[in-house]
Amino acid sequence: MTTTSEFKPGLEGVPATLSSISYVDGQKGLLEYRGISIEQLAEQSTFLETSYLLIWGKLPTKDELADFEHEIRYHRRIKYRIRDMMKCFPETGHPMDALQTSAAALGLFYSRRALDNPDYIRQAVVRLLAKIPTMVAAFKLMRKGNDPVQPRDDLDYSANFLYMLSEKEPDPLAAHVFDVCLTLHAEHTINASTFSAMVTASTLTDPYAVIASAVGTLAGPLHGGANEEVLEMLEEIGSVENVRPYLDNLMEKKAKIMGFGHRVYKVKDPRATILQNLAEQLFEKFGSDQYYQVAVELEKVVQERLGHKGIYANVDFYSGLVYRKLGIPSDLFTPIFAIARVAGWLAHWKEQLVKNRIYRPTQIYTGNHAETYIPIHERNCAIDLQGPVIQ
Repeated sequence: MTTTSEFKPGLEGVPATLSSISYVDGQKGLLEYRGISIEQLAEQSTFLETSYLLIWGKLPTKDELADFEHEIRYHRRIKYRIRDMMKCFPETGHPMDALQTSAAALGLFYSRRALDNPDYIRQAVVRLLAKIPTMVAAFKLMRKGNDPVQPRDDLDYSANFLYMLSEKEPDPLAAHVFDVCLTLHAEHTINASTFSAMVTASTLTDPYAVIASAVGTLAGPLHGGANEEVLEMLEEIGSVENVRPYLDNLMEKKAKIMGFGHRVYKVKDPRATILQNLAEQLFEKFGSDQYYQVAVELEKVVQERLGHKGIYANVDFYSGLVYRKLGIPSDLFTPIFAIARVAGWLAHWKEQLVKNRIYRPTQIYTGNHAETYIPIHERNCAIDLQGPVIQ
């Protein structure tokens, strides 16, 4: 029998799987995809090459990568019935809700669950990586009454997405920076959305339901969306001079400082270091963001006061500034996180299929026993201990 001493709220620290996909050392600030450091991949790889590495467990040859990129280009477009469905979404709906619905809808068209067929698995990987960005960009335009911009086959993965947002071909530096951002967000061991994907995958449902499940989990405020809140915080601070009094107030109230602290990292998130460098590259070419110096000062002061507690900048702290400089609306920040993390979710889905066993955790019961059923006519003044008196 499981005892309360064995209970771990949120399953914190409980191993859920054996995986060779990614590795994190929070004390050293180390992140690896298939054993390759995130710094090497950010500098030398591309998002699609990194996706191939994550999903198939090895770096592709030149021909393998060319074939993979060609397949992605070929499958970028979405069926008109899905576009028609998206036109019916409420204009005020959040893009994450639109994405979850649209991802699930793909299963209506491609739901043949041939999970033992390598061709089916590859086709599902290609379709999801190819179509998710198209759906995010399409909803961004359709919610304002505009037709979606069709993908351009002559543009690479990241340049094409930025093009579909505005129908303007992006500057090569902007496309490169965005591509690195996708690589940085592609995978991060077992977190809430990845675990959701794994639990769903363990039932042997189709991969579109797996990704829709993960998107729904990522939409929660405790998982995705922190970079949007970082921008709101920086705007509220307003100036470098206000950083210290603002932080004093937060610390006095014991409030969360957005963009700082991580369940795993006890030093600066290596992705935050890379993102800060990307931000500076963008600002040098396209002009600085007025709140960048506020961010730099805030990171400095937080490190002075809370660094001894292992609280440092995380991946969300600089990503919002990068996305805003790229002209991306703030409510698309989390959908972009999803675009990138599809690679990691698919890698875990594929790994789960190899030695699958359906997830079936247990519980520790805390309720009563041997209660007596009360006929309904005798319950007029029954008291609900969790709420008000029931009349």
